[in-house]
Amino acid sequence: MKTSQKTWLIRGGIAVALMAILYLAWRLLAPGGLPEGIVSGNGRIEAVEMDVSAKSPGRIRDIVVDEGAFVKAGQVVAHMDTDVLAAQKAEAEAQLAQAQNAILIAESQVAQRQSERAAAFAGVRQREAELNAARKRLGRSETLAREGATAVQERDDDQAQVEGATAAVEAAKAQLAAVDAAIGTARSQVIGSRSNVDAARATIQRIEADIRDSDLRAPRSGRIQYRVAQPGEVVAGGGRVMNLVDLADVYMTFFLPETVAGRVRIGSEVRLVLDAAPQYVIPATISFVADVAQFTPKTVETQSERQKLMFRVRARIDPKLLQRHIAMVKTGLPGMAYVRIDSDTPWPQNLGNVVKE
Repeated sequence: MKTSQKTWLIRGGIAVALMAILYLAWRLLAPGGLPEGIVSGNGRIEAVEMDVSAKSPGRIRDIVVDEGAFVKAGQVVAHMDTDVLAAQKAEAEAQLAQAQNAILIAESQVAQRQSERAAAFAGVRQREAELNAARKRLGRSETLAREGATAVQERDDDQAQVEGATAAVEAAKAQLAAVDAAIGTARSQVIGSRSNVDAARATIQRIEADIRDSDLRAPRSGRIQYRVAQPGEVVAGGGRVMNLVDLADVYMTFFLPETVAGRVRIGSEVRLVLDAAPQYVIPATISFVADVAQFTPKTVETQSERQKLMFRVRARIDPKLLQRHIAMVKTGLPGMAYVRIDSDTPWPQNLGNVVKE
C-alpha cells in the first residue's frame, strides 16, 4: 500500500472517531440521550429587577450614573430638585424660633402671675388681720354698751367696721383666686408653646427626611439597565427614574413536564449550559417549583395534549460564583438546564466539569 493511501486511511479514521465522539456528546446532552435520573428543559437567564423611583413628586436635577454601570447598595444614582423643600425647611425653622420665643414669654407671664399671687395672698392676710381686730373692738364695744359705759353709736360704728373688713377679706380672696386662674392660663400657654416647638421640630425632621430621600439611592448592588426619565423631567410620587438588575440574584426559569416535575426537589443540583457560551457548565440549585401546571397549548382536549402539562421551575446560581464573574453576567441569554432528580446518578462527562468559584 502506498504512503499516500495510508495517510488518507489514517485521516479518515481520525475523522470517523471525531464524528463518533461528537455524536456521543450530542446524544448525552440531548434530552433523549440523558441518563436515567437527569432531565432537561430550555429557558433563559433572568435576574431580580427593581426600579429606582422618586418618593415624592418633583423635578430630576441630575443623574450621576450611566446605563450599564455597576452600583452598590445605598449608592446615590440621581438627585431630585430640593428648592421647594429648602424653602419649607426655612419656614419651619422660623416657626420653631417663634414657638421657642412664645415659651419664654409664657414662662415670664407665669413668673409675673406668681408674684401677683404672692401680693394677693399677703393682701388676704392683711384683710383677715383687720377683720380680726375689728371683731375684737366690736366685742369690747358690745360689752361696754350693755354696761352703759359707752355710747351705742360707738358699738354700731365697730359693727360697720367688722362688716367692711369682712367684705375686704372676701374681695382679697377673690383677687387671689383670679391670680391663680391667671397662673393656670399662663402655664397652659407654656404647654401649648412647647407643643408648638415639638410640632415645628417634627416638621423640620420630616422635611430633612424628604431632602435625604431626594438623593435617589440604589436599593441593591447591581447594574443599571436603562434610564426611564432624564434630568429636567418632572416625575410623580413613585415615578420611575431608572431600572436596576440585581446580579447577585440570577436564575434560569425553565419548564419541565408533569411526568418529571413531581420528582424535582428544592435544592436539587442543576447544570446550566448557555447557547452563547456552550463551553461553560454553570452549577445551580433548584430554588422554586410551581405548584400549578401550565397548559401547552391552552385548550386541552386529547390525551396526547394532556401530557403536555408543564411546570415552571427556577434554578438559582450561587451568588459567590456570580460575584466572581459579575462582569460577564448578562440576563436574557437562552440555554439548557439539566436537573439531577436522582442523587445516585452521576453527571455525564460533558456536564461534570463546572465553572469553579
